[in-house]
Amino acid sequence: MPFAVATSSARAAEPAACTTVRMADPGWTDIDATNAVTGVLLKALGYQQNVANISVPITYQGLKKGQIDVFLGNWMPAQGPLVKPFVDEHAIDVLHANLTNAKFTLAVPDYVADAGVHTFADLAKHADQFDKHIYGIEPGAPANQNIKKMIADKAFGLGNWSLVESSETGMLTQVERAVRDHKWIVFLAWEPHLMNTKFHLTYLAGGDAYFGPNYGGATVNTVTRAGFAGECSNLARLFTQLTFNVDLENHIIANVLQDKVDVNTAARRALQSNPGLLQAWLKGVTTVNGADGLQAVNASLGLH
Repeated sequence: MPFAVATSSARAAEPAACTTVRMADPGWTDIDATNAVTGVLLKALGYQQNVANISVPITYQGLKKGQIDVFLGNWMPAQGPLVKPFVDEHAIDVLHANLTNAKFTLAVPDYVADAGVHTFADLAKHADQFDKHIYGIEPGAPANQNIKKMIADKAFGLGNWSLVESSETGMLTQVERAVRDHKWIVFLAWEPHLMNTKFHLTYLAGGDAYFGPNYGGATVNTVTRAGFAGECSNLARLFTQLTFNVDLENHIIANVLQDKVDVNTAARRALQSNPGLLQAWLKGVTTVNGADGLQAVNASLGLH
């Protein structure tokens, strides 16, 4: 169940067991960005952030076993089937929706859309041009499982197609090559991500049964190990108030991928450029020792 943060500001020091926050990153640039923003805040508040680079399924097992505290990448509804058993057995807590107005579904380059591919149902009509391949991300990713189910269901006439699994970087390298050579390709796409400005792409309609309505319209939730909020109430307040937006994430991602800026530096710069976010995020949040959290973060960022 979502955790409701108490309205009174905690002033006592956080328990020692809460001073290190163990988080997960599946190797996605959007989660790199949000983890980095969180890391800047946590460091200024006196906490230590440890980020494990692990797949989504292993992340949820880690949350269940108490080895991971917080995951900022619960994309819904794409992860629905994977997450449901953990929620049902109260192995994880869904804390807060940290991003809305995201999207996550299949896409094609604009020149492919211009040739008549606008929906999932259009793919099979051009099977040879796509070489009957759909490009996905890392093995085990819930979105890949959705594609595998779609193929197994023989939906949209795609029963004899194949999913190519690699990684976010590997998939986008294939997209870049295809666009450069003006070849046809269909692949997983999402926003926020630099791909939306780097490539001229079109999201495909009609995949509601596998990716949800509105072109895979998505909400990204913050999830924690069971009981985290009760044990670490100050951190729970922070994570419940930590709400990102597509523009903020896209800016950080572009800074990292286009300008070759270190992700932590990009996160600091983004926060320095958006000081108004900090007031809402840090309302009632203290440092690990019980001091005013907003003042500590502003001081760390050189804001007054």
